[in-house]
Amino acid sequence: MIRDIVHDPLLLSKKSSEAGIGDLGIVQDLQDTLKAYSGRCVGMAANMIGFSKRIIIVDQGFGTLVMLNPVIVEKSDPYETEEGCLSVSGIHKASRYKKIRVQWQNTAFKTQTGVFSGFTAQIIQHELDHLEGILV
Repeated sequence: MIRDIVHDPLLLSKKSSEAGIGDLGIVQDLQDTLKAYSGRCVGMAANMIGFSKRIIIVDQGFGTLVMLNPVIVEKSDPYETEEGCLSVSGIHKASRYKKIRVQWQNTAFKTQTGVFSGFTAQIIQHELDHLEGILV
């Protein structure tokens, strides 16, 4: 189901709780909503569509990647950038890392680990900020 984008700073600033098996419906809503905003959005966190759960989706250009309960376990090469967001108006400065190692669970709740760099790493970091209640 395509969901409305949340703009309420009170909801967006709330730290997200761990995702569980009962939250898998949120994944489909994130996929549908991201697809509806393609061309304007490359990633979403569950709280952007009204659910304070640790779930993100990232458009990698060749497909989407869903991460449940993601955590950055390693990061390198910090840099400063500017980002926009569907939930928060304007362009905002952000500190990011060029390369990150992330651990997450897939939709079968199997632990995954991956290394991401460049723009994909930036998107993941932006969405993880959402999960922590950080408004970019």
